[in-house]
Amino acid sequence: MKNSLKIVLGASAVVFAASAANAATLDDVKAKGEVACGVHTGLAGFAAPDDKGEWKGFDADLCRAVAAAIFGDPTKVKFVPTNATERFTALQSGEIDFLSRNTTWTLSRDTSLGFNFAGVNYYDGQGFMINAKKLQGINSALQLSGAAICVQTGTTTELNLADYFRANNMEYNPVVFQGFDETNAAYEAGRCDAYTTDQSGLYALRLTLAAPDEHVVLPEVISKEPLGPVVRQGDDQWFDIVKWTLNGLVIAEELGITQANVAEMKGSSNPEIKRVLGQEAESKLGAGLGLSEDWLANVIAGVGNYGEVFERNIGQGSPLKIARGLNQLWSKGGILYAPPIR
Repeated sequence: MKNSLKIVLGASAVVFAASAANAATLDDVKAKGEVACGVHTGLAGFAAPDDKGEWKGFDADLCRAVAAAIFGDPTKVKFVPTNATERFTALQSGEIDFLSRNTTWTLSRDTSLGFNFAGVNYYDGQGFMINAKKLQGINSALQLSGAAICVQTGTTTELNLADYFRANNMEYNPVVFQGFDETNAAYEAGRCDAYTTDQSGLYALRLTLAAPDEHVVLPEVISKEPLGPVVRQGDDQWFDIVKWTLNGLVIAEELGITQANVAEMKGSSNPEIKRVLGQEAESKLGAGLGLSEDWLANVIAGVGNYGEVFERNIGQGSPLKIARGLNQLWSKGGILYAPPIR
């Protein structure tokens, strides 16, 4: 009995030690002076280096938002490009502090892989793109029986593709590649009849093709792809920081707080705006996260609100011109909704 008790206590001590080791992400980030953020290797509108080598995009701006929350400076980011298979290893190993890379929230990733998704920053769905000049008369994915389809391996995309064709009693020839760039190149070279990935990725890829007007995204959306930032399990404080930074971007849009007016809004008489911007010292909401009371004001000053981040990177102010759709605020017909900051 005594030996059994020692074993149990020993196991508990190991678990506790592991939790304690994982529970200092904020301290580690402060010591480094920057947030190590895992991003895509290069997806237009979401995360890609510009001609000066500066990372731009919807997901890249979430990295900057977290840096602004911690340091008051959105430039305190180390961008770490990762592919579909490397991204999880990079997070598990501690190479990155969190992942902001069009990653679908699923049960297995949220459990057996040891991650926590800190919310959804983009509601997406898998689709298909074809070269309409090559496949004339095709206007539906249901007409793709027997087609060769380019798909990246190690993704939910590959699994959804198999499910869709099996459910519709259709045959297909998967043309599978390990890397994003390889898959893109194969599609443009005509090695497959169609390309499948998240619709956001299809719109981004289409811009990079030699003749984008020849390529059409078919109307079918065959899956739910809630994309969001990911952290390791075992550090609730860090989980809360990433989660509430994302929530704060949404709440700022709801309240009409923008990058241009955030300084002025600090003088608002609206109690919710005062609380969100850290102007009610007695609330101590920032302290609950381990941050300054003006953490969200710094985020908005650094990157703007959710709507601003969306529009300039992937919305109507960008080459992608993706409609807000489901990613519109809940009060404007979408499903974007954040819990209250109070």
